[in-house]
Amino acid sequence: MSNANESSSPGAAGLDPFSRFRLDGRVAIITGASSGLGERFARVLHAAGATVVVAARRLDRLEALVAELPGSHAIAADLGRAEDRERLASETIDRFGAVHVLVNNAGISRTTGIEDEELDVFREVLEVNVTALWHLSKLCGPSMIAAGGGAIVNVASMLGHVGGTPVKQANYCASKGAVVNLTRELALQWARKGITVNALCPGWFLTEMTAPMESDEGSQRFIAQNSPIPRMGHEHELDGALLLLASPAGTFITGQSLIVDGGWTAR
Repeated sequence: MSNANESSSPGAAGLDPFSRFRLDGRVAIITGASSGLGERFARVLHAAGATVVVAARRLDRLEALVAELPGSHAIAADLGRAEDRERLASETIDRFGAVHVLVNNAGISRTTGIEDEELDVFREVLEVNVTALWHLSKLCGPSMIAAGGGAIVNVASMLGHVGGTPVKQANYCASKGAVVNLTRELALQWARKGITVNALCPGWFLTEMTAPMESDEGSQRFIAQNSPIPRMGHEHELDGALLLLASPAGTFITGQSLIVDGGWTAR
């Protein structure tokens, strides 16, 4: 396994620039993989050669996914529970020997104005979106260091960089802002240990979380009027960004937020 801090001559990759995007021989954990972007991320990393371990609460959906991805493995886990996070990391390492790529994708949101937002709800969102990410990174980091390097991709959001109102979700914006800066700090701590840590920050993409927006005329008008590219993103439009951050193609990129939002935050 090559080290994330390796230096190489310009010709080291030969005449095939796409080879650096391959993940052959690497083991990748993808959380929140039972649907939406997480499922797509698992398919993309598998197609690039990785052995993927998919985690989420809905085991039936995970089993349906791994049936289509030879060599992959499903682990039912509630990322809001510390014991499930510990089991996910230990089972993966016991079964495959190492973790080389961690995609912290699991996340939740509760849409409400702060006047009506309950403290327990805010805590729940922070537990899944921030604490679980920190904990899994901590659990998988030593395996990456022992393997000679690795990559952590934290799925944040453009709403980690800007506010969300009129879509009122202080819990989500706070959590994703925390993910962005936690990404920077972990990148600094692990930069000389062979691990890159970056944040992938999608804009408005169709997921289970945003599904009501697809058929809502007001939501679509809001996006069309405010986004430079006047539409929601398609899931395949994150493939390249994910592979760049997860693969050897991105070994000199760390502590960064790659915002894929149709230009929303450039306004």
